[in-house]
Amino acid sequence: MKQLLLPFQRWSPFSAAPATQLVKRSRMMEYDQPLVWVTMILMLFGMVMVYSASISLPDSPKYANYKNAHFLIRQAMFVSVSILAAIFTFRIPLAVWQKLAPYLFVGTLILLMAVLIPGLGKGVNGAKRWLSFKVFNLQPSELMKLFMVLYAADYTVRKQEYMHKLTKGFVPMLLAVGVVGLLLLLEPDMGAFGVIVCIAMGILFLGGINGVWFGGIAVTLVGIFSMIILFSPWRRERIFAYLNPWEEQNALGKAYQLSHSLIAFGRGELFGVGLGASVEKLHYLPEAHTDFLLAVIGEELGFAGVLVVVLLFYWILKRAFEIGRQAIALEQTFAGLTAKGIGIWIGVQAFINMGVNLGLLPTKGLTLPLMSYGGSGVMINCVGLAILLRVDYENRVLMRGGRV
Repeated sequence: MKQLLLPFQRWSPFSAAPATQLVKRSRMMEYDQPLVWVTMILMLFGMVMVYSASISLPDSPKYANYKNAHFLIRQAMFVSVSILAAIFTFRIPLAVWQKLAPYLFVGTLILLMAVLIPGLGKGVNGAKRWLSFKVFNLQPSELMKLFMVLYAADYTVRKQEYMHKLTKGFVPMLLAVGVVGLLLLLEPDMGAFGVIVCIAMGILFLGGINGVWFGGIAVTLVGIFSMIILFSPWRRERIFAYLNPWEEQNALGKAYQLSHSLIAFGRGELFGVGLGASVEKLHYLPEAHTDFLLAVIGEELGFAGVLVVVLLFYWILKRAFEIGRQAIALEQTFAGLTAKGIGIWIGVQAFINMGVNLGLLPTKGLTLPLMSYGGSGVMINCVGLAILLRVDYENRVLMRGGRV
């Protein structure tokens, strides 16, 4: 009797097999529930803060036709669709992702090119980063973050014997990342380019690339980013403004967002001014519901609220590396590198967004994963974490002596 009840006790939407298949149920493992709950907490917390940060936007002429709950309703729709996408993604074996990785990478490259074609790409605030499908806007750079993880992991596995050689091991990946970087800089989207470079370099490093070459290339990349900033007047002005945000000219110009973000954190102090009581979101802090959501959290919930967010993201990063190490120990190299790559992606993007909000890094247009307003970002984050859950699931199956 207990054997008949056990499969039904363990069934969930994240199960990799239908509940009616008794044979597969005997092999089915429990999924990583804490990872699911942490992800859900971040998304639901994000919805609350998006609503708080955007509730006053209809007071401005730009959003005059919107209702107060417009962004909350749309974010709830994004989260709901993202959860469904995650459930579907979880049921796809890692072997399928490995086979599809090169094709997904090339397909996303084509989408990045399409963004730059007049009439296809949609521009917002001077940047063309979206493809408009009327019902929703797709941001190909978000897709590229995930597919770069899969492509770099697959490339490292395929080229394992050449990882200590420059021409056969690193140069092909360098060319691939270079093409992606060129397309992103034409949008421009230097923030996404930085995240993608960190993903590719991180996976290559974990995959065993020659340490001397890795160090040399890292220095070269720093030089390239420095040259991009040096020869781009508006980027250079933004750096100077970041270094002295309180100078009147900077505070009213390039450092306007940064200065008001810092004011928000200052007002929040230890426990904040109270949920919904932010002053900076009242048309002082631009993009409060997207890039600067953490500043609103800091103002309304204080240091305590920000610390909770930081710890939740740290937990996801730590768990991703634990899952990756377990997969590699089970000789599932692609799965292990994919898990660690997803951890690098979420961790780096969260760190950059938090650094920008806190004035530790120059201002960049990167959202806070899982929390900031936006459909493409939330969905791809959920899909990436569903793949991480799948890696953990396959680890558990293998440790029980099963097959995936």
